[in-house]
Amino acid sequence: MTRGESIITATIADDAADWRLDRALAAAVPILSRERLKALISGGRVTGPRGPVRDPAAKALPGPYAVSVPEPAAPHNEAQDIALDIVFEDDHLLVVDKPAGMVVHPAAGNFDGTLVNALLHHCAGRLSGIGGVARPGIVHRIDKDTSGLLVVAKTDVAHEGLAAQFARHSIDRRYQAVVAGLPNPAEGKVDAPLARSSANRQKMAVVEGERGKRAVTHYRLVRPLRESALVECRLETGRTHQVRVHMASIGHPLLGDPAYGRTRPAHRELLKRLHFERQALHAAELGFIHPVTRAALSFKSAVPSDMQELLSALAL
Repeated sequence: MTRGESIITATIADDAADWRLDRALAAAVPILSRERLKALISGGRVTGPRGPVRDPAAKALPGPYAVSVPEPAAPHNEAQDIALDIVFEDDHLLVVDKPAGMVVHPAAGNFDGTLVNALLHHCAGRLSGIGGVARPGIVHRIDKDTSGLLVVAKTDVAHEGLAAQFARHSIDRRYQAVVAGLPNPAEGKVDAPLARSSANRQKMAVVEGERGKRAVTHYRLVRPLRESALVECRLETGRTHQVRVHMASIGHPLLGDPAYGRTRPAHRELLKRLHFERQALHAAELGFIHPVTRAALSFKSAVPSDMQELLSALAL
């Protein structure tokens, strides 16, 4: 092992044998994305029961694997002095209340002005490197036009501990959403696998069979509104666009959602008048065990002013 590298060990279970190696390792090492693992395998940084492996598509063998994660290169992202609403911070992690409109990490079309750019300035570059150069410190994400709480790792130890809790579905994440119509029953569970839509790769869809990843959302009615409702959605899993797709799949899309919603005429006029141009979704509660101190932490974020204005306008 060279200086700065860390070794992550994992065991491929018997029931994952014959899967693609990158898929099997992504299941066994949840702190690393499948794309990140593909790059590490191709770079000769993965050793299995029969020695080094370089083909991400190779069949996985049951048994121990070692993944060598190199020291992160200096980030290409620019540190930018962007104001952050930090609700908690210590030497290991911080919890941020992200405004709607801010992208979490740089990607095509959004190379600056992101949460990562702001974090690089605030933390003077001291962020976990496990996610790679493009996503320092990022353990999970919320959509650009969703507001609310997310936790960021400053150290690799914190990153690994938080990622393990996400993988166990033990992190408490609750969203406030304004949906069309009145859910009936008023409380329930949507258990429907999600994958990229075959018709539009920019969207997610409920799918059948092995192509999808299991996704579970628990919802409950908080307050009836005019031709709509305020609901709380508790995530058991955390897939891309999960709340948006699941609520749309049961006939209650989020108001203002440009991808998954069919806006009713009455709501369309109201959203236009209020200049409300995003999905009505807010990450309101976040709870987890501190990965280093083991303290139980819980945070709440009030619904932002634009959603509050929408709620007031829809009140019965």
